[in-house]
Amino acid sequence: MKGYRISFLRHGHTEANENGIYAGVTDSPLSEKGAEELQSKYDLYEYPKVQRVYSSPLNRALQSAGILFPERQVVICDDLREMDFGVFEGLCVDDLINLDSYKNWLKGGFDNPPPNGESLRSMITRCYNSLELIIGDMLKEGITHSGVVTHSGILMNIMSCFGLPKLKPMDFACGAGEGYEILVTAMLWQNGKTFEILGRIPGNMLSNE
Repeated sequence: MKGYRISFLRHGHTEANENGIYAGVTDSPLSEKGAEELQSKYDLYEYPKVQRVYSSPLNRALQSAGILFPERQVVICDDLREMDFGVFEGLCVDDLINLDSYKNWLKGGFDNPPPNGESLRSMITRCYNSLELIIGDMLKEGITHSGVVTHSGILMNIMSCFGLPKLKPMDFACGAGEGYEILVTAMLWQNGKTFEILGRIPGNMLSNE
């Protein structure tokens, strides 16, 4: 049975990442250090050779796509953007730790968004919509291997909600420029809206020969 591969990667670090600041929909660019780290990984490791790249619309993801998948067409997928942290955007844990609204949000739940922010249920719905768009486009265009550059929260929830084997979101935490490769088949997706998780990427280190 024919399968379609998708390589999901987390974007590089921003200054907000480096300082522990919530920056979901805040359009932060890569930091100088973050861009250098991605370039170093690209030079050292074997990244997937994909036919097309789908990216979050935020600058940090688009910049990362340019580094990790040079000379590949990039299609912007709005539903791949990170969660909106509402009033917590731009703040770090030390700023929030004593707020009742923050403590309440940390309790979790599908319908417990941060004030003026996005719920987990809404984000997971977007994850599903993005998969439908990407898989549909791949089928239409005859693409058998695509890349996706997105955010930590989106990547972890896509893997946890739709991937096999079933694991918790935090089990899929990964570093900048790292992620997972999946295999989508018609049987798994049409019958259960699931896909097979093949493993971590990038792969082996490049040979110096």
